[in-house]
Amino acid sequence: MIGVTGSTGQLGSRIARLLVDAGVPQRLIVRDPARALDLPAAEVVQAGYGEQAFVDALDGVETLMLLSATESADRIALHKATVDAAVAAGVQRIVYTSFIGASPGATFTFARDHWHTEEHIRSVGVDFTFLRDNLYLDFVTGYVGQDGVIRGPAGDGRVAAVARDDVAAVAARVLVDPGHSGASYDLTGPAAFTLAEAAAVLSSAWDRRVRYEAETLDEAYRSREVYGAPAWEVAGWVTSYAAIASGELSALSSAVEDITGRPPTSLEEYVARG
Repeated sequence: MIGVTGSTGQLGSRIARLLVDAGVPQRLIVRDPARALDLPAAEVVQAGYGEQAFVDALDGVETLMLLSATESADRIALHKATVDAAVAAGVQRIVYTSFIGASPGATFTFARDHWHTEEHIRSVGVDFTFLRDNLYLDFVTGYVGQDGVIRGPAGDGRVAAVARDDVAAVAARVLVDPGHSGASYDLTGPAAFTLAEAAAVLSSAWDRRVRYEAETLDEAYRSREVYGAPAWEVAGWVTSYAAIASGELSALSSAVEDITGRPPTSLEEYVARG
């Protein structure tokens, strides 16, 4: 039995559907059952990250697909409590969606959250596999403002962004195939591109001008203050671009093709699909 968290979201729903296609029994652990997918041979159990109900929800689950919780000020604590609940329930293995370059000193502040979660999973003695995703290709189109400009402090840095479909395909294989014990996989697209190059791809695909305008860090923080978001969230937004500038998101990995048997999706292919 595989337990899947986050199945009402973009990535988790993809993973759950692929497990159905593979004929794997699964239990969807959701906060809101009204939003649960209606999938063959999939149980639905209500529990939120960090809740005591998680222990009962995981009864009989051998492998947990733990998708990282939505960014929040207490996300690390939620992750740790959820991992502890999984251990208490007898889960033998955790597959966790982390972030490439996760470390306590990562430029991208949310990558630091993932490092703390990885370290906690390592400490509790369960088997594990970490899927260290790069930024999602799916986000690139969302970087474009209404004026057709991508703004951020990414400089001329490159990002090897990966499609959610490819991450889901890797996760589905890792969940059911042997040989991934204790592994950490960097999941990237087939190429690393600058945001100026991304703008050119979007311009061609959309038949309208899209351009990249580099900001300084100070300009990026000021331009995002208008949204009224808490400081930790704004820092996450800004440092995702800063991590591109630093080169921390530029390395390419063959893991998607090695595990799924097909090459990862390029930005051009993703945009062409609409």
